[in-house]
Amino acid sequence: MEPRLVGPGPYRATRLWNEIIELFRAGMPLRKHRCRFKSYERCFKASEAVDCLHELLGSNQNFGPEVTRNQTVKLLKKFLKNHVIEDIKGRWGKEDFQDDGHLYRFPPSSPLKPYPKKSSCGKEVIKFPDWNELKAGTSQEHIPVKSVTMNSEMWYKRHSIAIGEVPACKLVFRRELTQTNIEEIWKSMTLSRLQKVLGLDSLDEVLDTKLVNSKHIVQNAYNVNKQGIVTLEDKSKELPHWILSAMKCLANWPSCSDLKQPTYSGFERDVFKTIVDYFGQMKEPLLTFHFFDVFVSVLGLLQKHSKAVEALQLSCLLLPPENRKRLQLLVRMMARISFNKDLPPLSDSVRTRTLMVQAFSRCILCSKDEMDLDELLAAKLVSFLMDNYQEILSVPSALKSSIEEHVAQLQRVQIKYAGADTDATFPPPSFCHQISTDEFENQRATGSQEPLAALLEEIAMNKEISVKDKKKKLKQFQKSYPEVYRVRFPTPETEAVLFPEKTKQKPAVLMWAFKKPFQPFHRTRSFRM
Repeated sequence: MEPRLVGPGPYRATRLWNEIIELFRAGMPLRKHRCRFKSYERCFKASEAVDCLHELLGSNQNFGPEVTRNQTVKLLKKFLKNHVIEDIKGRWGKEDFQDDGHLYRFPPSSPLKPYPKKSSCGKEVIKFPDWNELKAGTSQEHIPVKSVTMNSEMWYKRHSIAIGEVPACKLVFRRELTQTNIEEIWKSMTLSRLQKVLGLDSLDEVLDTKLVNSKHIVQNAYNVNKQGIVTLEDKSKELPHWILSAMKCLANWPSCSDLKQPTYSGFERDVFKTIVDYFGQMKEPLLTFHFFDVFVSVLGLLQKHSKAVEALQLSCLLLPPENRKRLQLLVRMMARISFNKDLPPLSDSVRTRTLMVQAFSRCILCSKDEMDLDELLAAKLVSFLMDNYQEILSVPSALKSSIEEHVAQLQRVQIKYAGADTDATFPPPSFCHQISTDEFENQRATGSQEPLAALLEEIAMNKEISVKDKKKKLKQFQKSYPEVYRVRFPTPETEAVLFPEKTKQKPAVLMWAFKKPFQPFHRTRSFRM
């Protein structure tokens, strides 16, 4: 069985769990072993299982080579607890698996996990400011107008001043956008972009959009310092000064301005342990329980680097500002420590980068209900965060520009002309909703044929083009859209109406035209017989 990439979508953790079990059962060699003068068929040693699963996880693109042997042992403990494996006496249910020579086997059936049933939370539709609703006391001079696409007639009315016709007009002032309106626009367009990047039909299966706070998105986008770090309005939610000093000490080692470094050996390890203990006692991870499924879905995009970075940018923008700031400071410290060659080793047995991932992955990402792959998934995400933290934890500039441009368009004063009850402003972004197959087929048929029929009619009734050009255009249209053409011109007679025959007068026949032209006299010779 070949491993496959599990992409974004609902229940990704469960899908990964089931795939690892199937791969492990298919790839684990089984043979005969002896234990205490007794032989056991189709079993394996614990150390052999660690070797096999560790190699399997390392070569699987859903996890990668950074999976450690210790993490593999922890996963096998969960396999034993969930009856994926059992010892040779049929015992399971405890996490007492060790990397040793004890014998284990697979149970007869494969204990794959069923997909959980989520309570259906209604889709939240973000409403844009409704210009059709009048404020109390609004005069007729400030009548809001609807938004439509500009057509030829509208263009003529708007630009009629260029040809000397100046119809009556008046300014139409938009209703002033409130801060709440702007926050709702930010939320709606951010979630819409995230859904598109993840490639999902709906975010409902991975995120309850009602739990997304629009104020947090706007604060994370605008309340930042020169380094791009979020500035908090509520200073009581800041990190304690002593933790900030400890983080700066290790991040800027050996040049530390906040602390006078003691000279005793192992000082840096004590500072690191203090930081680990502080973040380890948090009741909720920095990425929060609510957004766990979203970030797990993003892991399915890591093979597409640019998409994964953008998806994490958008997802981190949804975080509470205090969480986002702590994440920015923590990941920046982890990355600097990992690449700092001047910093003494913080562990005798583990590389510094691996130590960073192991120490902080759980305080960054974990689920509310403990899941079996939490540690592996968190390690994968944290490793990617450390490598790309500057880009991921910055505000997405393209999204910010498009939202600001949209808000400016909504606030712009419009000109309303007499006889036109619409304007040519662009409508707000629309979002998809699921429809039936029949409705889709009907929309596809009518939605594409109606504008084509209008175009054909315009060609047919256009008197400004020559007959030759009109015939040429109609022939091209008939070749490209025969069905639409057949509806408008079912018979040759209906087409001939467009080109009435003109009576041609025959020119007078000239008599001299039948006479032979003058032939010069040619002398001939006669031959006598």
